[in-house]
Amino acid sequence: MDGMEEIEIPVSGAIFTFGKSHLSEFLPNQFWVNNDSVVDISCGDEHTVLVAESGRVFVFGNNAQGQLGLGNDITTKKPSCIKSIKNEKIKLVACGRSHTVFASESGYLYSCGSNSESQLGLKEVRQVDKPQCINGVEPQQYKMLSCGADHSVALTVNGEVYVWGGGDDGKLGLGDEQEHNIPTLLSFDEKITCISCGYYHTAFVTESGKLYTFGETDEGKLGLENSVREVLTPHHVSSIPEKVKAVSCGGSHTAVVTVDGKVYTFGDGSNGQLGRGTSELQLWTPKCVELGFKAVDVSCGENFTAIISENGFLYTCGNGRHGRLAQEQDSYSNQFIPQRVNRFRQFFVHKVACGGCHMIVSATKHVEDSSNRRHSINSMNDIGLLNEARVRRRQLHNMSLNKTMPVLPQLSRNNSKPKMLNQTMPHPLSKKKLTKRTR
Repeated sequence: MDGMEEIEIPVSGAIFTFGKSHLSEFLPNQFWVNNDSVVDISCGDEHTVLVAESGRVFVFGNNAQGQLGLGNDITTKKPSCIKSIKNEKIKLVACGRSHTVFASESGYLYSCGSNSESQLGLKEVRQVDKPQCINGVEPQQYKMLSCGADHSVALTVNGEVYVWGGGDDGKLGLGDEQEHNIPTLLSFDEKITCISCGYYHTAFVTESGKLYTFGETDEGKLGLENSVREVLTPHHVSSIPEKVKAVSCGGSHTAVVTVDGKVYTFGDGSNGQLGRGTSELQLWTPKCVELGFKAVDVSCGENFTAIISENGFLYTCGNGRHGRLAQEQDSYSNQFIPQRVNRFRQFFVHKVACGGCHMIVSATKHVEDSSNRRHSINSMNDIGLLNEARVRRRQLHNMSLNKTMPVLPQLSRNNSKPKMLNQTMPHPLSKKKLTKRTR
């Protein structure tokens, strides 16, 4: 297409990176795990963690605080497997500014990285470079994890939430600003279905579709009236008229998806991350983003936002520096209205994770029988099972690349010159509290 070859990607899908991801000198790239599907992804400030269906964990990026869990503090520029927890099957992951939390199939929580504010849930350590088991909570099944600059939150399948780490500004929701070095139950009278941590604030959604926020109030990111200056416990954001399904917190902004597929944003919008144009650069109360389609998921980075439509299309807005919005290669400016990412016109986007300076996307190629139904990221391996023979043939074709993962970047046919994502993807046709800082 237009003189460019199409990437040979397994039917089970691939991971795509954009922005300052530490992969291939920050240029867009893609890779996949041979004989495995990726089931969970997360971005920290400058590091990335992926969980495969087999339970293996792959990491890359900044490792100054040991947040990659590899047993050292060396920055890693290609996906590397964490060997020290190979006996556990990991199923969930969340990255904070410089720490990482994992949940295993057996019900245990693990953490590594900076413990400056007890965000690892471990006592008497300041930094850990290998995942350590958090002993302060009984083993149980978890549904979701989230991490902020220096705090962590875990949601159980029973709808209970545990919080730990720095309590500044009340972001743990426990009614005080104390530091908690073990997971502490956040008492609430309703089951919780979704959680998210910003750098210094936290939000969750209840079973009845209500949104609650707490923590730092600056720039309106809690969605409450600007007269509210202290939020040490969960406060209901009553100005959203529809039932809320999901929430994502960024550095200084928040976005939610309603049951009806609408997206509401609030907080700081100086880089366009609110998606409401240049006339509204800060919102203290939520306002609906004009999209023209139904959304199913949203992810907020430090100062940018990514939205997935019900048809698996990806839209981005906000700070475009380093190419993190995945728009055209020469477009690094702020984007104030969500724009579709045409790079994925032949792909179905399942999940997106936004970090401080980068974004990663999990996607599969469009197949004939999936155009009218949405697969969750947890069912990506089903596609691989249905097409096992085809996947194996494609993986054999790529065996020269690597036994575990394809070499990054992809090589051209004559192996003489590396090709980046923008060269191998089909050309578009139509279709945090260490120190506060800004980018």
